[in-house]
Amino acid sequence: MLIEELRHRAIACSLLPPTTLRRVVERLGFVQADPIQAPARAQDLILRPRVKGYRVGDLERHYTRLGLEEDFLYAYGFMPRATWRLLHPRDLGKLTAREQRVLDFALGAERVHPRDLDEVFGRKRVTNDWGGMSQETTRILEKLHHRGALRICARDNGIRIYTAAAAHEPLEPAERVRGIALLIASILAPVTERMLRAAISYTCRWMAGREAPRSTIAALVRSGELESETVDGVRFYWPAGARVGEPNGGVRFLAPFDPLVWDRRRFTHFWGWTYRFEAYTPVAKRKLGYYALPMLWRDQMIGWVNAGRDGSVEAGFQGARPRDAAFQREFDDEVSRLRDFLRLSAP
Repeated sequence: MLIEELRHRAIACSLLPPTTLRRVVERLGFVQADPIQAPARAQDLILRPRVKGYRVGDLERHYTRLGLEEDFLYAYGFMPRATWRLLHPRDLGKLTAREQRVLDFALGAERVHPRDLDEVFGRKRVTNDWGGMSQETTRILEKLHHRGALRICARDNGIRIYTAAAAHEPLEPAERVRGIALLIASILAPVTERMLRAAISYTCRWMAGREAPRSTIAALVRSGELESETVDGVRFYWPAGARVGEPNGGVRFLAPFDPLVWDRRRFTHFWGWTYRFEAYTPVAKRKLGYYALPMLWRDQMIGWVNAGRDGSVEAGFQGARPRDAAFQREFDDEVSRLRDFLRLSAP
């Protein structure tokens, strides 16, 4: 197998023909979330090329109807309940007295907005994981959600609304790890062995009685559930029988966290240049832009665009800009689709 075939498989497996929002979330099994809006949140940008007629904010508008869960897989995001069941229970130790009080309060309420805790618990602030300051009670809600005691039942302008998590019969640890491995291999297919092992380890680190990633992957290959191939000295995996159609034939602007570009090492291997997410890079050191969206043209990542919430698009290219009329037509069509997604009228 050649690297071109793996690249073809990656595009065809990830960018299947658009369908409904529910089907896409179930098919993907996980959609990464990120709060930056440039021009929209990551979850909306990931869903845009995969959901028919998707508009910015549709995920949040249909959140309750879809019955989604939020949690950490290899990153934080949205998922169907089948994925959530693979992640819990987690062994996170005992709660502090204050955490137990917050949990008791939440369990006694139908729904909890973080501000509902202010009157009872005060507005003490603590340092968060990014070095900034957050409300202490909000951080406790996040921890209770992470350990599976609470779930997120709705979103209010991006703010998480919590409720008690429903009890479920846990799967055996080995079954959970195998399910997680297959899910990650499906989302990031073809996924490198290095990335697959790292993602499994990260996802399962709080799981009691878990198997080692290497053993799990080997067992899935022996059972025929995973296929693999070594290309250019790198081992790749994907689920057996994974559907592969024809790759996208036009131009697509992808999210920085899109499954197709998520593994930066694989990106460089497939397309020969380095894509960087530079939102947290000092302005003077940026090469692509604050929130550059990788640009796919047929089966090549030829550059990136920086898109404004007003529908403006500034393109950059890795090499020369394609000169043929077909590219310009497809590029203009993608700009039009982006504006429609942002609910902007034509200029």
